[in-house]
Amino acid sequence: MATLCRPAIAVPEHVITREQTLDLARTLHADHPQLPLALRLIGNTGVQTRHLVQPIEDTLRHPGFTARNARYEAEAKARTPEVIRRALAHAELTTRDIDMIVYVSCTGFMMPSMTAWLINTMDFRATTRQLPIAQLGCAAGGAALNRAHDFCTAYPGSNVLIVACEFCSLLYQPTDLGVGNLLSNGLFGDALAAAVVRGEGGSGVRLEQNGSHLVPDTEEWISYGVRDTGFHFMLDKRVPGTMAMLAPAMRAMAEPHDWDVSGLDFYIVHAGGPRILDDLSKYLNLAPETFRYSRATLTERGNIASAVIFDALERLFQDGGADHSARGIIAGFGPGITAEIALGTWNAPDREGEPALAAQLPV
Repeated sequence: MATLCRPAIAVPEHVITREQTLDLARTLHADHPQLPLALRLIGNTGVQTRHLVQPIEDTLRHPGFTARNARYEAEAKARTPEVIRRALAHAELTTRDIDMIVYVSCTGFMMPSMTAWLINTMDFRATTRQLPIAQLGCAAGGAALNRAHDFCTAYPGSNVLIVACEFCSLLYQPTDLGVGNLLSNGLFGDALAAAVVRGEGGSGVRLEQNGSHLVPDTEEWISYGVRDTGFHFMLDKRVPGTMAMLAPAMRAMAEPHDWDVSGLDFYIVHAGGPRILDDLSKYLNLAPETFRYSRATLTERGNIASAVIFDALERLFQDGGADHSARGIIAGFGPGITAEIALGTWNAPDREGEPALAAQLPV
């Protein structure tokens, strides 16, 4: 049975605090008629720090879509190999053991995909399958996990590498002055993550079931406007209330397997914002502390899109993991409105043979 091994996380070296973000909003948008509302919303995100792939002075400039995308490609190529090597070490595998690479990102575009560059550069086998996912946004981490699970089920004994690379700061659009966009400028951060799903062996989350749920007629709630200046993030004010629709979907997916989604042992979910987590606590009748790993990711790194679930899972590993056979859920939420959900049990490592904890190194 496939096992999701310990992820590796990397964050850029440039940091911006909530106070700095609020000061920038006051300075750049002093005459905005809804500035007080935007400041209140940013202050209520719970985000204390975010990491940026370039200094804030460069982030605020818009050199054009061509230059922005070139920066995305250069930074992705410079930063992904190290996080991949650490993820492979956690899984006790090498690049030659990987049968498929799933690369997820919604903040830049490359064709051929980064998967081709990785295969050529890092000594993966030429027969390695490639699965780039570019249009599922924050749900893509969950989708990557579920497609890796499906692959290992179809091809027993196979191993899948998942790579999430999100440079949300490269989407900053100085001309987008809607309150939703101002909020997004104070919510999203940059990060990379990698994790291996082993078809056999390994320790971590043993994947049991997976599923997807799309909320009908919500396609325009989270979207990109693709324009001459690049990707323009579009966020509907109804998005924070989506857990009223997705929490029941999580429950419905678990019930056929005789799992009570309100009675699990660990929860790794996308931290899109504090209300997402608060509403999950309410609709699933769970204590707020249940989502502490997702809250920590949101506080320290902001919404890092498809990388959130891996960052939150790494925090569970740092905390010593769960008891052997403990049951849990991993869920990513994103445009569509889409939920990608996985159920799994904890496969406790052999403590005597467990590799030393790897530090989360800057990239």
